[in-house]
Amino acid sequence: MAIPLIIGLSVVIVATDGENPGVLVTRRDGGLAALPFGTFDPEGHRTFEIALRGWVREQTSFDLGYVEQLYTFGDRDRETPEATLADAPPDARVVSVGYLALTPDQQRLPDRLQARWRGWYSHFPWEDHRAGRPAIIDREIVPRLATWAAGSDIRRTRVDLAFGLAGNDWSEDRVVERYELLYEAGLVTECARDAGLPVPDVKLGEPMASDHRRILATAMERLRGKIRYRPVVFELMPDRFTLSDLQATCEGILGLSLHKQNFRRALDRTGLVAGTGEMKASTGGRPAELYRFLREKVRKSAAIGISAPAQRRDG
Repeated sequence: MAIPLIIGLSVVIVATDGENPGVLVTRRDGGLAALPFGTFDPEGHRTFEIALRGWVREQTSFDLGYVEQLYTFGDRDRETPEATLADAPPDARVVSVGYLALTPDQQRLPDRLQARWRGWYSHFPWEDHRAGRPAIIDREIVPRLATWAAGSDIRRTRVDLAFGLAGNDWSEDRVVERYELLYEAGLVTECARDAGLPVPDVKLGEPMASDHRRILATAMERLRGKIRYRPVVFELMPDRFTLSDLQATCEGILGLSLHKQNFRRALDRTGLVAGTGEMKASTGGRPAELYRFLREKVRKSAAIGISAPAQRRDG
């Protein structure tokens, strides 16, 4: 007998409140945060993206702007009981096509909806290094991973590389690897839930329904890498912005502090922005000029992203 196959579409919708990235989440029956999710109807939907835009509007009253396909998540048993679709056959295999969507504004959502904006570092507190290495890494994560890796050189090496230990630098691009290590070691709530084990004694970030925290990690890693070679960061900016606002947005996405002068020089090399001559009043300082993104330049050429060295503070 053939196993029923359901194609689901999930989306990570990212916006910033100036410097902190937020993701749009809904609530599942178990009270857990979840990414907006809907099914694809082959008869009623002409394309995945049209279906995605339609049910996101229905669930959240939110109109998507920039969208790109992220990944296909089809591991067997990836749907936990809390996330199983109510109308799905009990033996159904759910394959989820993930999308990344960017918007310049955390739009106000109607009170009647269960959707809201949530800072993505609430789910991944170890990923935000703008103020230095988060204490949770050395206080909670490293000792527990050391116990898990004891006696295994392979595990120890994976931990050192992922979390910047034993002389290795922290790499902001290992978001998925770090989360999957914590899952494999049984240190995140999702692992205990999926395996029917006791919940860990320390909560490492806010859990999410199903494998949605892994999907969010994939989106974070994709966006962190992509802002260096494509000008996608401007999809998160308003029409007019200061260079300080742009830098703060980049730092929020990367979870790192960037060197101001190097950031400005890297931005100048791209030729992606132009001053408008308008000024923005700044509290406690001189007014700053407003800039705009030269979108017309991107249409005519293969524009690059913004790459600038981080100010490394980790010990």
